[in-house]
Amino acid sequence: MVLRPHHFSAVSKRIITPAFTRPLSASPRFFKMADHKNENNKRSRGDEPHQYQASSRTDREEDQWKFRAPYKIHDKGENFDVKWKGKCHCGAVQYELSREKPLASKYCHCTTCQRMHGAPFQWAAIFHKEDINFTNGHHDLGWYDPTAKSTTHHLPCKVQCAYCRTPIMDEGRNMILLFPTLIEGINTKKGREAFAAQCHMFYPQRVVDIKDGLPKFSRLADESDLCDEETGEVMEGTNPKKDKEKEKKKE
Repeated sequence: MVLRPHHFSAVSKRIITPAFTRPLSASPRFFKMADHKNENNKRSRGDEPHQYQASSRTDREEDQWKFRAPYKIHDKGENFDVKWKGKCHCGAVQYELSREKPLASKYCHCTTCQRMHGAPFQWAAIFHKEDINFTNGHHDLGWYDPTAKSTTHHLPCKVQCAYCRTPIMDEGRNMILLFPTLIEGINTKKGREAFAAQCHMFYPQRVVDIKDGLPKFSRLADESDLCDEETGEVMEGTNPKKDKEKEKKKE
């Protein structure tokens, strides 16, 4: 039906303010944001469950992760020797590290890391869960389980700032993988040397060729065959783990 002028009543002629010209507080989508008294508080008030299961509450069973590493807050009196500091893009999540160098540092070329980081590869540094101390925003973290494609805290999982979505770390069952670009001073000589990568993983899935002389594994580091740096082809029979197993059998 084609609408004509006589189809509109006097009531329907009232002026309606377009949604995009209304103040944010008038829109239901922004009630929660407008209700915050502290403008610097980018997070939930803590009296309601966060969309990613995080909040400032500690009395529920689902909050027990806050008392375990890597999320357990170290008291100021504890012997936590700070070597490095890191933070997300917006600064809501901040942490300290007590280890001078990571246990290992690697470049991962798997497609999951490419998509999750929006980058050709992931630069990850491995630490013990006890090596990190969150000084701000540990109850405002978001989780993502890439295997189940779920936001539940199921290991292994991806951890991010729930506000600016900066990837904070990958939490495994025993270790955590931190991202050196979040570390203060990573662009200094000391930082680059401390977090220098020792190898590449999942190199056959790469989107860029990198000829840096570092070992390039077809899958997990030290547990899969190596790749030829020039051609990128997998070199069968170069698995370090299998070589070690053979040596043990000979002994």
